[in-house]
Amino acid sequence: MNAIQLDLFADMDHGAVQAPTAPKVPILNGFYYEASTDKFISYSLGKRHYEEPAKGCKHLKEWQNWLKRERAI
Repeated sequence: MNAIQLDLFADMDHGAVQAPTAPKVPILNGFYYEASTDKFISYSLGKRHYEEPAKGCKHLKEWQNWLKRERAI
């Protein structure tokens, strides 16, 4: 039986190491205020996780106002 050795890295460029590129659109993480729907939205890795209507929100008013000012989308 003849053994064949495969070179798994033959087609790779060994000299150039490419740095990872930054995403063009920032990935959202955390709570944001969505003005079009008047809701507080929780994002995790860019995906919607949780929604809470601004009307009837039980969080502190200071937090709600800060979110509306600083993290509105």
